[in-house]
Amino acid sequence: MAIQIGDKLPHFSAARQDGSSFDSNEINQKPVVIYFYPKDFTPGCTSQACSFRDAYQDFQDLGAEVIGVSGDSAISHQSFQQKYKLPFILLSDVDRKLRRLFGVPSALFGLLPGRVTYVFDAKGYCIYIFDSMSARKHIERALKAIQKTK
Repeated sequence: MAIQIGDKLPHFSAARQDGSSFDSNEINQKPVVIYFYPKDFTPGCTSQACSFRDAYQDFQDLGAEVIGVSGDSAISHQSFQQKYKLPFILLSDVDRKLRRLFGVPSALFGLLPGRVTYVFDAKGYCIYIFDSMSARKHIERALKAIQKTK
């Protein structure tokens, strides 16, 4: 069952880019953007991650956290984060548990993992979902959704 607007952020845990464990309870009481992307170091995903990086302070100023999720390993995420100086958390979803938990659809006839951004308010409720393989619009739309909560 896919997450819908109004649904509560499900509890989950996953490996961070440094190999440590992340628990979704760490982000209680603050807005959060969780974006799923296909693969580290690909052109669209790199552009999207760098755009979130460039707007990260805007999200922080609104009290929000940004978390990226893909099926890459924590080691790949660490290299990706270091190369592009990404200030936010990257979670490894090698077993696709998080994709299934959130209901992220595949793209291109099931050939690629989908690109979906979820925005949750400070109470943990989903207020916005953007599903598009176009990497450029995710950041602007997520930021507008969080601004509406203020």
